[in-house]
Amino acid sequence: MIQVSDTAKKKIIDLMKDDGFDAAIDYVRVGVKSGGCSGLSYDLKFDKNKGEDDKIFVDNDITIAVEKKSFLYLAGTILEFSGGLNGKGFVFNNPNASRTCGCGESFSL
Repeated sequence: MIQVSDTAKKKIIDLMKDDGFDAAIDYVRVGVKSGGCSGLSYDLKFDKNKGEDDKIFVDNDITIAVEKKSFLYLAGTILEFSGGLNGKGFVFNNPNASRTCGCGESFSL
C-alpha cells in the first residue's frame, strides 16, 4: 500500500484540477524506472486509465495506480509534499530504500 499525506493530497488535487484531471475519478500513477544517481528513480503522473497489470490503492481520498513491477519497490511508501522556500516538492518516504540521493528523487535497494 502507498499512503498519501494530507499536504500531498491537497497539492495533488490542485495539480490534477489544473491539468484537467478529477481527483475523484482519475488516478495518480506512481512508478519506478531505471535512472537517477542512485540507480532507480520515482515516476509520478496523472492518468485517466487503469492498466491491466495495475494495483489500485485508495488512501486519503486519492486513488493511486501502480504497475505490478513497481509495486515491490514501493510497498509501504508514504507520498508527502514539502513546500515553501526550501521545499523539495513531492517526497517519497520509502522504507525499502537502502540509499537515496540528496534530492530524494532516486534510490537503491
